[in-house]
Amino acid sequence: MTGVILFGGFVALVVLGIPVIRALACSAIAAFLYAGFGRTSFLVPQQILEGVDAASLLAIPFFIMAGNLMNAAGVSDRIFAFASAVVGRFRGGLAQVNILASLIFSGASGSALADIAGLGTIEIRAMRQRGYNADFSAALTIASSMLGPLIPPSIGLIVYAYLSETSVVRLFLATLLPGLLLAAMMMVNVAWLARRREMPREEPASLREIGSTAIHGIGALVSPAIILGAIFTGVTTATEAGVLACLWTLFLGWLYRSLTLRDIWNAARSTVTATAFIMIIVGFSALVGWLVAIQALPQALADFTLANTDSKFVFIGILSLFLLVIGCFIESVPAKIILVPMLLPVLDKFGVDRIQFGVLLTLALSIGIATPPMGVGLFIASKIANRPIENVAAAILPLMLPLLLLLVMIAYWPALTLWLPTLVMG
Repeated sequence: MTGVILFGGFVALVVLGIPVIRALACSAIAAFLYAGFGRTSFLVPQQILEGVDAASLLAIPFFIMAGNLMNAAGVSDRIFAFASAVVGRFRGGLAQVNILASLIFSGASGSALADIAGLGTIEIRAMRQRGYNADFSAALTIASSMLGPLIPPSIGLIVYAYLSETSVVRLFLATLLPGLLLAAMMMVNVAWLARRREMPREEPASLREIGSTAIHGIGALVSPAIILGAIFTGVTTATEAGVLACLWTLFLGWLYRSLTLRDIWNAARSTVTATAFIMIIVGFSALVGWLVAIQALPQALADFTLANTDSKFVFIGILSLFLLVIGCFIESVPAKIILVPMLLPVLDKFGVDRIQFGVLLTLALSIGIATPPMGVGLFIASKIANRPIENVAAAILPLMLPLLLLLVMIAYWPALTLWLPTLVMG
């Protein structure tokens, strides 16, 4: 019954429109009291404080700050200009630019919503001016932004690494190939749609123009290489790489003369707000994790699952569908915090690698930003494009094919996520 109050209560409150933080706090405290711990109420603040007292979580505010600074410093514009010069000449060229720009930006920000809020404004405006359908422009911006959680440094992966006690660097390596593969599949899908719908193409850029945009935006373009190179070579930890990303972006803002003190202040304020939201959830997750462990809920779930199926193939399929549904109702970070402590023992019994599951979980929940009723990305892109949400939601359906195909590949082809980290780290 404790599990029903904890998880059922949380889902019910979210569906009723209660903010995620309040829903998590109310359901956790209600389950805590029902389990008979009312006389030890001091454990609530104790577990919350212990939950956020982790050095690895320091990477989150730094990468959020880096993403905010990049948008304020005009890094997004330079990335878009370079991508347009490289692939704009093809049929549906600006649609391809949308994907390529998101791929580059993701390597420095690690956030889908930062992509939509920053690049999205530029991409949607440019595509509409060139005659692209407004709903399609907004839908593609949402779809391409999902490269953010997959291309390191991903904020969602840092949270998962903390919850599952796995290596952040190993997770970053595990998502690199799936992220690049997703970008390639998106480009192929868009090329097919562009021919069917006769989308416009841009005037071919000369080699001189491509070189000019590359030189103009060289600082922005090498940002992913600097950040990821520092992590993968062991020069910095993930947290130190977040600091490096902030310092590099500040340097770019000074170099481009595009970053004011007001911009830095606004970026810092947005960072504090976003970080506070995440940390409050992480704090309550420690209470949830403690309660789940005390009540032996993971073991009960493992026993129930094994009693109903002993097929790893069936289990992975059901798990993937379950995560897709959860992503429609709960945002990625709180969903991970609720689900990971419960699912890890079951995964271990079925022999599912925690690194593989982390990538699967991240992608499945990320798809939720494009689906009602939560659909945070859907709301942001619809507002930017000034289009009805239901229209954008319908336009994104054909763009979901690469995402769902990659989800199946990750679920049933472990080598896709495990080959690179094993090759590099053993």
